[in-house]
Amino acid sequence: MMLGTDVSGLSTTAATAAAQGLSIVVPLYNEAAGLAFLHARLGEMAKALRQRYGLACEVVYVDDGSADATLVIARGLAADALDVQVVSLSRNFGKEAALMAGLDHARRGAILFMDGDGQHPPDIVEKLVGHWIDGGYDVVYTAKAHRDNESLLRRVAVHGFYALINWGARQKIPEDAGDFRLLSPRAAAALRQLPERNRFFKGLASWIGFRQIRVDYEPAARAHGVTTFSPGRLVGLSIEGLTSFSVAPLRFASLLGVLLASAAFLFGLSILWETWMSGKSVPGYPSLVVGLMTIGGVQLIMIGIVGEYIGKILSELKARPIYFVAEHSEKRADGETATSPAERTAAE
Repeated sequence: MMLGTDVSGLSTTAATAAAQGLSIVVPLYNEAAGLAFLHARLGEMAKALRQRYGLACEVVYVDDGSADATLVIARGLAADALDVQVVSLSRNFGKEAALMAGLDHARRGAILFMDGDGQHPPDIVEKLVGHWIDGGYDVVYTAKAHRDNESLLRRVAVHGFYALINWGARQKIPEDAGDFRLLSPRAAAALRQLPERNRFFKGLASWIGFRQIRVDYEPAARAHGVTTFSPGRLVGLSIEGLTSFSVAPLRFASLLGVLLASAAFLFGLSILWETWMSGKSVPGYPSLVVGLMTIGGVQLIMIGIVGEYIGKILSELKARPIYFVAEHSEKRADGETATSPAERTAAE
């Protein structure tokens, strides 16, 4: 029984990359105001890639339960320079599920993930593709060049998050790396093989290995509106990523328990020493209350951490689908009539 997957047959060279093509996966959530402008920029980018590399492109817009006119605008986007797929999910399943939906529906070989808010500039996509085709890299990920415009608290929190998630990990997640990344055909095939439902794409894209390279960039200003990632939601996503990809919180809980037990042991020795030397025992009520409160608080923290992992186990055992597609449409740049996945399956 083979417990691994051989994807060596999907390796690409400059000669075969054009035949593989590139799928651009763009998750959307209330991006109606800037979607048409983004699509126009992607069209210009696709023309440049076709001219330089002969690379055929498609874009897969995944509407993650938007409450505005995002889906209506996406339906009307023209397939001028690249094929257009619109995948509408039945509700808001979250960004990780939207990325997975785009990965599942992509028809080309290589995959490029980018956000729909305009902060991931299409201008550097040609550079990412160059690293794949000319440099032979399988994973080309981007990272913020700096965080000088962010508060000290946020910078410390981000550094702490990556330090914790990489603690003891064999495959490290690069700090400041985002979802804006390109995967070669074999890297995309490897990512599809991972069966877990609680997915953390930043971690999984690093875990699969292959040749990887970092590209620093300056995020553009949002094309419209304000970010929906509030501090509370960012904390929730951080906890989700930690418990989905790493056992570091469990190790931290164990280490905290060892430290607390050691402190209690030393405190007990100090009480015995003082009693033996002076013949007087330490008044017990304050120290007893503080000790009980400390132990109780630490135990509750540990129970909460274990509970997060039990929740993940329950989610995996239920094996519910990651997403449901309510609507799916395709447009071809060559003017051919596109078929739905169900029609293609029936034909096969």
